[in-house]
Amino acid sequence: MQFGVFSIGDVTPDPTTGRAPTEHERIKATVAIARKAEEVGLDVFAIGQHHNPPFVAPANPPIFMAHVAAQTERILLSTATTLITTTDPVRIAEDYAYVQHLADGRIDLTLGRGNTGPVYPWFGKDIRAGIPLAVENYALLHRLWREAAVDWQGRYRTPLEGFTATPRPLDDVAPFVWHGSIRSPEIAEQAAYYGDGFFHNNIFWNKEHTGRMVDLYRERYEHYGHGSAEQAIVGLGGQVFMRRNSQDAVREFRPYFDNAPVYGGGPSLEEFTEMTPLTVGTPEQVIEKTLSFREYAGDYQRQLFLIDHAGLPLETVLEQVEMLGEEVVPVLRREVAARTPQGTPEPPTHASLVRRREEGRDPIPGGRKDDAEASGS
Repeated sequence: MQFGVFSIGDVTPDPTTGRAPTEHERIKATVAIARKAEEVGLDVFAIGQHHNPPFVAPANPPIFMAHVAAQTERILLSTATTLITTTDPVRIAEDYAYVQHLADGRIDLTLGRGNTGPVYPWFGKDIRAGIPLAVENYALLHRLWREAAVDWQGRYRTPLEGFTATPRPLDDVAPFVWHGSIRSPEIAEQAAYYGDGFFHNNIFWNKEHTGRMVDLYRERYEHYGHGSAEQAIVGLGGQVFMRRNSQDAVREFRPYFDNAPVYGGGPSLEEFTEMTPLTVGTPEQVIEKTLSFREYAGDYQRQLFLIDHAGLPLETVLEQVEMLGEEVVPVLRREVAARTPQGTPEPPTHASLVRRREEGRDPIPGGRKDDAEASGS
């Protein structure tokens, strides 16, 4: 399993001091967190995409990814969201292929719709068409990375005739795509249809809902002939705040939870911890709860934690990254390896995708007709 952290790039005042970082400070802090993640041995750092305050996550994530790739050697760089609805798929195809070359293949991306209504018209779109936009735009993106000359006629953008996206993907292998969704079964279906990954960022949802969404994706992945349900590629989100003593963790994190825009006025910290993946406590408690995710999601390939939101100061966030890398993830690696059945697919990397192509195992959208015919179905 791959372990890492993700950032949404919020600029939130620290409730204990009343001070908010400047945009410059927040951007630089995000780079420092990514570098720290590699330093302590994490596998993935993912960044969100936003166009509106209070966020300074990049409007064009490949800029951030290229900058961090130049300062790191091993860590895989991903997106917590690439907005497939309001970003032109031609732009996505070219920008992410370019950074794929710069990073020597150390990138992938998670496609998402974005749920901020006012942002859509800024790019000439309507949030009410979010699902159809996601479906159509990815259908084009998928072809742009796999065909040298694309003819295209759709509903939401101008036609293309014999169009070639440049540069071509590194080694002629497209970056791996995760389809991210919290509550939309249509996106789980889309991920299954293409044989791509499904990332359920379950940070606000109970385990029953997460389990249903993952099960749907797995069932449809098998239906489309990409492999058994257990071979589907799943990623999950999570949130942690750790101290050596659980009471200290709760005491320190409570003002951040109570005042954060996404939490304030909702369930209490204790209720939210009970209902969702949020773990506020000791490293041992984080390990125990994270291992429990497999009870409702099955054996999965990627676990990302949100740790730098709600106004937490950079020094504190770097401490959290260090605890994850040095105390939590090594134990999780051992425990997951011991509990994972033989035949569970490895996490996707550029190298594994190259091997899959060479072995003729590339997913075919909508399933393998030759397999269906061979089985008499």
